Amino acid sequence: MGVRPIWHVLNQLTAAVALLLLSPVILAVALWVRTADGRGVLFVQDRAGRGGKPFRMLKFRSMVHGSVAMTAEMGIGDPFGLVENDPRITRCGRILRRTSLDELPQLVNVLRGQMLLVGPRPDVLPQVANYSAEDARRLEVKPGITGWAQVNGRDDIDWPERFRLDRWYIDHWSPRLDLRILWMTVTGLHRGEPPVHVDDLNVKRAGDYGRAA
Repeated sequence: MGVRPIWHVLNQLTAAVALLLLSPVILAVALWVRTADGRGVLFVQDRAGRGGKPFRMLKFRSMVHGSVAMTAEMGIGDPFGLVENDPRITRCGRILRRTSLDELPQLVNVLRGQMLLVGPRPDVLPQVANYSAEDARRLEVKPGITGWAQVNGRDDIDWPERFRLDRWYIDHWSPRLDLRILWMTVTGLHRGEPPVHVDDLNVKRAGDYGRAA
């Protein structure tokens, strides 16, 4: 068995231990979301896994009910994009996003073998459909809860830069690099969420894709 399969198993074991140790925190956050904003504690969305295979990614819900309708009303071109002081994000959702606590349910995805602790962030299926061949390289590995692009700018960098960073990660992967990214993630949690960076790459690609179809 090679290094990567063993590393994947270790990821699953780590996720199982983390779920056990963090269960009080996970329960507290779930109760908070339920109390503050009603039913629907989890946000479940189809994302692209390794090879583009869809899986259901879990997060704590951080947006209001009916956020899709609000997106249309607000005239936002990118349905998956954010704006400054976004009214679709709940009060507790802002804290969850700032501390990355909204990502905790993805430990279940790691336990299921759908994700890893570290890897390119899983993208939504409509955007993956418009990937270039170079972009699609990020689908060569399982997606992660955190990644090289996240610790080097997160949402404050353009999509082309995210793709470049993901390719660099894939080409230079090692357990040591994963541990470095995990350390950078943990030590960087106090920095808060970066300002919203508007990037219309996916909107343009969707338009080009539609005209070519």
